[in-house]
Amino acid sequence: MTVLLSLAVFAAGHVVESASSSFTVILVARFVTALATGAFYAVGFVLATAAASPERSTRAIGMIMGGLTLPHVIGVPIGSFAGRLIGWRGPFWSLAVLGALAAAVIGRFLPATGQGAQVSVRAETRALRDTRLWLALTAAVMITGGVLAAYTYITTLLTDRAGIPANAVPLVLVAYGLGAVAGTTIGGRMGDRRPMTTTISGAAAPVLALLLLIPLSTRAAPTVILVAIMAMTGFTLNPVVTSLAVRFAGDAPTLTAALTTSAYETGVAAGSALAGMALGSSPGLTGPALVGAVFATLTLLPREPGTYEARRDAEEGAWCVRVARKCGL
Repeated sequence: MTVLLSLAVFAAGHVVESASSSFTVILVARFVTALATGAFYAVGFVLATAAASPERSTRAIGMIMGGLTLPHVIGVPIGSFAGRLIGWRGPFWSLAVLGALAAAVIGRFLPATGQGAQVSVRAETRALRDTRLWLALTAAVMITGGVLAAYTYITTLLTDRAGIPANAVPLVLVAYGLGAVAGTTIGGRMGDRRPMTTTISGAAAPVLALLLLIPLSTRAAPTVILVAIMAMTGFTLNPVVTSLAVRFAGDAPTLTAALTTSAYETGVAAGSALAGMALGSSPGLTGPALVGAVFATLTLLPREPGTYEARRDAEEGAWCVRVARKCGL
């Protein structure tokens, strides 16, 4: 019910945006649609892990996050083209229609799960006492902040340092989007079978890509390749971290899923803010990549071996505990 309501609010908000000429009204509507989007993903993550078998829960989350990153590949270019062709209101009307269609399709095909156990607010907040959960949320902030720190200001790096023409920048952004979709797909598939390897490589590989971007960004070809690799490796970790957070929450996963979504957005805000400061400092155009490398490196640091004692409860997933104990999540 919450998923359908969030999609309905999303569609209605875009109708308001399309029909209004008031900046204030549009701004408020954008805020409301953002709330609906966050609610959709928070509940969607929980539904995905509940619908999938325990050994495929990370893959299910990877599929949802693949949908979240797919707009980088097709949504932004199509929206930009539609805006030039039919005006700025056109994309908003399109989103309203797509939101309504999504609600209809999900309402038709989402299997009935019956009434689940009622979880109190106290039970939800009790899950926040688990140190493993906060380490997983910290990892979400750091890895997202690292990748988005560099990506937020990538256009300036591409044009002013790599010498890529401005009209070719959208193609590089498409490469970034393809890398992000590939990363979530790889993370979802590998996270269930090789969680430890996926977690370590998903945290370490973006650091290497970002560090290489600093000296090699004077040439176009290596820059484009590294941007795609940065996206692919950076987004590999997200399905694993989200699945861990939901599992660590036990019987109260909804609040945790919402916090995980918020952690990604916090990483975007923090990484972009610090990267903006670095852009105006001595590192110059490579400052955002340096900030991103520092953020991504911090994903590897948390280590509390005594915190993650093995749990044999199959419902929580024994592999999650092994990942947490070995990888510091």
